[in-house]
Amino acid sequence: MHAHMRAARAASVVLALLLSSVAYGQATRTWVSGVGDDANPCSRTAPCKTFAGAISKTAAGGIIDALDPGGFGALTITKPITIEGQGTLASVLASSGVQGIVINIVVGSTTLPRVVVLRDLLINGTGPTLGTNGINFIAGDALVLDRVDIENFTNNGILFQPGGGGTAHLDVRDSHVAGTGGGILVVPQFGTSARADIANTRLSRNGTFGLRTEDNGHTSVFHSTAELNTNNGFFAFSNTGAAAVIDIQDSASVNNGNNGIKAQNTGATVRLSNVEVTGNNVGLAPTTGGDVQSWQNNHVAGNTTADGTPTTLLNAK
Repeated sequence: MHAHMRAARAASVVLALLLSSVAYGQATRTWVSGVGDDANPCSRTAPCKTFAGAISKTAAGGIIDALDPGGFGALTITKPITIEGQGTLASVLASSGVQGIVINIVVGSTTLPRVVVLRDLLINGTGPTLGTNGINFIAGDALVLDRVDIENFTNNGILFQPGGGGTAHLDVRDSHVAGTGGGILVVPQFGTSARADIANTRLSRNGTFGLRTEDNGHTSVFHSTAELNTNNGFFAFSNTGAAAVIDIQDSASVNNGNNGIKAQNTGATVRLSNVEVTGNNVGLAPTTGGDVQSWQNNHVAGNTTADGTPTTLLNAK
């Protein structure tokens, strides 16, 4: 009798420890530190070392916080999560052909909205060989970037290429994308559309574009600047005749090496309201059926070769 009781008690203890371990391993809030260890449970008093170490111990819909300054490593995200570096210098360093953060939350993988929030982070591709993409969004419902700096990647700062059907959303605010092959590329895959909102953001010193939107993508830009990009500032491009739209308000495209505003091919549209376009090689560049529409309150002057003219003049109703 006593042996059975001891066995039952032992089994209860083991079960309790296992349940505790599972619950702890799926905490709703975890922590990383520059002096942490991924063998830790990622609690505030025993933080992990990397975001990758912490995410496996964080429940879907949970939050990973940085306790102190550190480089917390590249990361692949496959569940809804918030990562915050508020109040410290939290960074992701990705070099030698590595992507900074990959987001791939496939349909059916979770019952929660497939939303990723990145806040107060530096994502940097500096190294002997630069990283490829700062952020590569492959699948999910939404990506929110709040006070995120992305620098030094050979391909794109943000590659927003959602697939899987439906409409995916990109929300970028108070951020900076600089020194990449292309700043922000909105390019939904077949059967998917994308809506992007860019606010209070600088796109500077990138290569082929500051912002580019392609087929079935619609981007709204507010209080933002595309500057010193090697080729185009804001660029709408349609491959198939499908709508590729950029609405720009209270913003600027200045000192870009080629075009300040470009819309290429039928289906590509850029609408401008209170936008400054100056210091570029060409200011407004609608080409091969592209449409640059103006609300007639813009400031287009001082471009080197030509200021260009809008294809459509809009009147407020």
